[in-house]
Amino acid sequence: MREPKTIKKTSTILVIERGVELIRQLKRICNKKKFIIRAAQNIEQGFEHFEEHEIDILILTGSVAVGGRIRGMEFLDIISEKSAATQILFLASSKDMSLVFSALKRGSYQYGKLPIPDGELEMLIKAALLHQPQYTPNLLLKSEARKTTFEQMVGGAPNMIDVYRLIRQAANTDMPVLLTGETGTGKDLVARAIHQQSTRSQKGFIPIHLGALPPELVAGELFGYEKGAFTGATKSHRGMFEKAEGGTIFLDEIGTIDEKVQISLLRLLETRKLERIGGTRTISANVRIVTATNENLSEAVEQGRFREDLFFRLDIFQIALPPLRDRRGDIVLLVNHFLKQFSDDYQRDVVGISPDCISILESYDWPGNVREVKNVIHRAVLNCTGGILLPSHLPERLQVTRNKPQNIVLQMGCTLKDAEREIIFRTLKWTNNNRQRTASILGISRRSLYNKIAQYELL
Repeated sequence: MREPKTIKKTSTILVIERGVELIRQLKRICNKKKFIIRAAQNIEQGFEHFEEHEIDILILTGSVAVGGRIRGMEFLDIISEKSAATQILFLASSKDMSLVFSALKRGSYQYGKLPIPDGELEMLIKAALLHQPQYTPNLLLKSEARKTTFEQMVGGAPNMIDVYRLIRQAANTDMPVLLTGETGTGKDLVARAIHQQSTRSQKGFIPIHLGALPPELVAGELFGYEKGAFTGATKSHRGMFEKAEGGTIFLDEIGTIDEKVQISLLRLLETRKLERIGGTRTISANVRIVTATNENLSEAVEQGRFREDLFFRLDIFQIALPPLRDRRGDIVLLVNHFLKQFSDDYQRDVVGISPDCISILESYDWPGNVREVKNVIHRAVLNCTGGILLPSHLPERLQVTRNKPQNIVLQMGCTLKDAEREIIFRTLKWTNNNRQRTASILGISRRSLYNKIAQYELL
């Protein structure tokens, strides 16, 4: 097979078929220097190939599409969603031809009837490569996933990349860091990442949720106390600052502490020393302090609820975490991350998400941010009895967003060409640049959408 001028030097073809005849046929007609042929006997094995390799052409046969735990049409939905650059060829025998229409609707580039002549198969492969889009990554690829993770955090949005950069900068200093952001945005993960990236990583990391402690116990937990310091103090107690010696202490919900604790914390920040409650001995405190709050501490200072001098000491290096609604492109990344995590934890083997389910997840506002995503996917995996998450596995509050209207406003007097361009542009934006979903919403083929994107220079 001669290489068309527009295809890359080596292209990878994945064949999912139980038999070996199709593999032999491909090896016979394809130049070994120009093509890598990979084979899988079922769809589950096919997923593994997409996780490890860039696949240029997927050849799926009708016999495989109707069997197995994961149906072929569900698989095509996922490939069209996650690896839009992969050209799909669907090959079916006469008895399986009823599947062809479904396969084309799911994103297949072309189909053929088995057994297929060498010349026809060669022509389909050549045409598929000539029309292959070059700007859509394989999001199933594990190496792609690594580009969107940092320590235990997941996200590739520009504002999250900024957060990763600030974490690295903070880790190279020993100054206090203040983390701000709504509940559920991952402030605890950021604090841990700062510790892990710093020179203190070999020492302890101690997180303390100050809002969960009774106010009268906070000082004792932080600074420790001596025997007899108060009723019930039957023995001496080392505080968290002593236990974190050489490491990092993370104080969550810092705005909840009372003024006495604020004064003690201010003294520790200024002198690097502390005294236990009821004690007279001065103890050195070699500890990195990271604090977090979901409230506006500046307002708390103005209202007299938080000391101004302490605020200035804590706010030397601030990292603001964006809410999930401001990084909507990360929703699918987070969903896939938690899907794999809980699927592995419960040995459920849930490997994909239906397009309708993705649409619901991306349309929801996520007031609980990343924590809410984690809880929703946790529940969905437990409810799922097959290999694909469906809308029925999601909580009712998410499902009501399915029919939420989305409006596009067009100015009177605009041309049909301008109107078409605006509608495509707005739909792409609403779907976070998801070509498969955009084509489905607009009622056109994926190939037609690519042509429109090129025509209107929407790349």
